[in-house]
Amino acid sequence: MSSFRRRVCFTSLFSASLLVGGLSLAATPALYAQSATPETAGQLGHRVGDFALLDHDGYFHHMSWYDNRTAIVFLVQTNEAAQLDALQSDFAALAAQRENFQFFMINPLGQSRQSVSQAVAGSDIPVLIDDAQIVSESMGLNVVGEALVYDPRSFRIVFRGPVSALGKALDDLAAQRPVSRAQVAMTGEAIEYAARAENMAEPVSYTRDVAPILAENCAACHRESGIAPFALNNHSMAQGWSPMIREVLMTKRMPPGQIDPHVGDFVNSYTLSPEDQQTLVHWIEQGSTFDGPSDPLAELTWPETEWAFGEPDLVVNVPPQTIPATGVLDYINVVVPFDGLTEDRWVRASQYIAGDRTVLHHTLNSILPPEAGDRARFLGGGSPDDPSITAYIPGAAPYHEPENTGGLLRAGSRLALQLHYTTNGRETVDESRIGIWFYPEGYVPEKRMSGQCACIFPNDWTSIPPYDPDFEQTKSVTVPRDAYLHAFLPHMHFRGKRMRFEAHYPDGTSEELINIANYNYNWQLRYQLREPKLVPAGTVITAIGAFDNSEQNKANPDPSRLVPWGQQSWDEMFFGSVSWQFVEPASAAGAD
Repeated sequence: MSSFRRRVCFTSLFSASLLVGGLSLAATPALYAQSATPETAGQLGHRVGDFALLDHDGYFHHMSWYDNRTAIVFLVQTNEAAQLDALQSDFAALAAQRENFQFFMINPLGQSRQSVSQAVAGSDIPVLIDDAQIVSESMGLNVVGEALVYDPRSFRIVFRGPVSALGKALDDLAAQRPVSRAQVAMTGEAIEYAARAENMAEPVSYTRDVAPILAENCAACHRESGIAPFALNNHSMAQGWSPMIREVLMTKRMPPGQIDPHVGDFVNSYTLSPEDQQTLVHWIEQGSTFDGPSDPLAELTWPETEWAFGEPDLVVNVPPQTIPATGVLDYINVVVPFDGLTEDRWVRASQYIAGDRTVLHHTLNSILPPEAGDRARFLGGGSPDDPSITAYIPGAAPYHEPENTGGLLRAGSRLALQLHYTTNGRETVDESRIGIWFYPEGYVPEKRMSGQCACIFPNDWTSIPPYDPDFEQTKSVTVPRDAYLHAFLPHMHFRGKRMRFEAHYPDGTSEELINIANYNYNWQLRYQLREPKLVPAGTVITAIGAFDNSEQNKANPDPSRLVPWGQQSWDEMFFGSVSWQFVEPASAAGAD
């Protein structure tokens, strides 16, 4: 198992209460016992289950979000099928006439977005791209050009057949009548499922195929005393929770912090590969069997220390905070000395360990140099020579500087902390700690980190209209010198829906850098590029985010509000932070 993945989940500071809430369906895995099998997939009335996919423009669509529509209508699309031109036109005509139905095309071959965009040029109907084919298999998509109608409340197929028979089925549903002809036979180009054929010819092995996937991607959180609500520490647990595993893969709820896998390459993108998704789902369909003689999950071991990089050189104890059982708490500001720091030292890593992650939502940190007063600037304005001491956000990992990079922590400095707590129904005391690791004495790293935040503050904020399902906000920052981009961090609250970062270069070209297609308030990760990206001076980095203030957003506190900027989670923020490293090293404090 990679040490990085272990560290991320082992030390993740995600709120356990939120995680349990997000996985509350885990308590009733029997609800998913009717999931698709090779024998039942495609049968009319079969429970497909809920699912989510990205479309050809990279937008996220979760089927249960559309449960206020009469039904969801699909047309099976592939790029090479000549007969689709006329069918797409007829399908679009039906879509224009049926306001309370949601229309999609679905590509079961996982073909490239560029090729799909070319194939459906001129159409405004989103094409869902099923890279792993597990949704298409569950829906029983076997013929190109077939139309299907899906109930987003029962998660069942209520019609399948040619587009020519679709209009009558939609009339019946609109009139709240049973569909008179719910299944109409049709012929056409067959859809091939090569991975299924291979996995069914030779059954998926738990020990060889499944256990390594779970060990690498799941077990560090799903272990005894881990942050997840149940352990995956042996085959019996994996088998018992297998319906739940399938459900979170189908809806893309797990692994956490998923981003668009087609944009950029990030070390902490936890999206499973299509091959791994197929392996897990096909193993579940085959009965989640064990093929011994030993159990790889039961043999996993974990570090005995809670510190990611060994024992810290310095530990900062945050003053204990008593959090009442109920009520709304103002942000708490404290200033903490670096006790034990007797000389200036260059910082290479830091880690925030929450005392009670069920109430600590996030922190902001700022270094106060010896000559400074108690007034802190929590966002921006610092020198690249200053050290980076990691803050706490849900899902955050310990921070380690890139090689030969760091900031100077001066003796006599203090750490200003802004603490945001939410009550959870019981009184508790949060006693958090911050671990700091230094470079060896006398070693001066050559490089410095910098960056800016595309932040919208109250003076520039546009309040989010009531019931708006997709309200966009945009903000940009300019990279002043040639630099290597390292990481991106989006931040919104309960209504946050998505955020993209784009680079607009001085030569007039542009490029998408990252697509957080399904922003999750409970997992606010700092996405780090596997290879830093060189951009020229004058590059404009634009963050484009959207908020869902509709009733369909299950986390929305009040869709009827005109939502202002505010620090509490029921208000909203828009931060698109970008980290970079200048090509030319900073020579003195106060550089850009």
